[in-house]
Amino acid sequence: MSVRVEQFQGDPREWDAFVAGESGASGYHGYAWRGVLEQSFGHPSYYLAAREQGALSGVLPLVHMKSMLFGNFLVSLPFVTYGGLLSRSEASGHALLHAAEELRTKLGARHVELRHTGDCELELPAKRHKVAMVLPLAGDEDLMWGSVGVKVRNQVRKAQRSGLETIWGGAELLDDFYAVFVRNMRDLGTPVYARSFFATVLAGLPEQTRIVVIRTNGQPAAAGLLFWHGETLEIPWASSIRDYNPLCPNNLMYWEAIRHGVSLGLRRFDLGRSTPGAGTFKFKEQWGARPEPLAWHYLLPAGEKLPDLTNQNPKYSLAIEAWRRMPLPVTRFIGPPIVRRIP
Repeated sequence: MSVRVEQFQGDPREWDAFVAGESGASGYHGYAWRGVLEQSFGHPSYYLAAREQGALSGVLPLVHMKSMLFGNFLVSLPFVTYGGLLSRSEASGHALLHAAEELRTKLGARHVELRHTGDCELELPAKRHKVAMVLPLAGDEDLMWGSVGVKVRNQVRKAQRSGLETIWGGAELLDDFYAVFVRNMRDLGTPVYARSFFATVLAGLPEQTRIVVIRTNGQPAAAGLLFWHGETLEIPWASSIRDYNPLCPNNLMYWEAIRHGVSLGLRRFDLGRSTPGAGTFKFKEQWGARPEPLAWHYLLPAGEKLPDLTNQNPKYSLAIEAWRRMPLPVTRFIGPPIVRRIP
């Protein structure tokens, strides 16, 4: 059966209907994220679609990024954990990868990065350095409380006894969320996204997003932006201020996120990607989350090495240390133009 690949310009509902029927799809495969990423970062996107007998049989969303510091490349998808190839047939999958390779050559890009789960098996070079930490959600809050460790329950109780306040909302809480996020990213040595990015996420996905803020004496101590799709809840952007660590606001925030997932009838809480053995890995593990492998596949010219644009690359260590010493207003101003080039 012949396969035709096009750059999708059709009805987003057709794209989303296909994605909804694929077991390997993530929420970021949804067409709304095309608008979010284009509007927030200005990078051109190429949403490739395969058709068999006129019907969609595969999709591959790609974003083109280009800078003097990090180079020229395509990603599916940048700024989030998941993306990559979705295909109902081997022929459609091969056709989409072939089209992506042709696009890479046309744009002069060094590589194409495809962010898959470990279930995706492709004969391509891959990095498997990260895992997703996933917690199964029971249908009852009491069952979830009993499933987490004693240490975690004690930390949540400590936060509750400390008088911390939990606030739920949307765009009206964006200032609180962003104040915590900017501070945490500076302390980690990482450039910060623009506030407008999160505003665009909330506006573009109003039925799938919510902000939770943990306050002490009226001041935000921890905050997270939640996103859910299918049976999965995620907290892709979560931060806390280290000065408040003795009050355990981060623990209370994650417990409130679990309660929210249970209330929505969701079955999985994806706490995000981590490096096995790292501090964030251990924090998520104590909630009962278990690692699920990730595989980032690459289309590369023959003989090229796998890229490394992570903060673990020694070439960026001096920049990270310098960033940690910058005043917050400076990082808030110069961070967004830098981070828009980092996938």
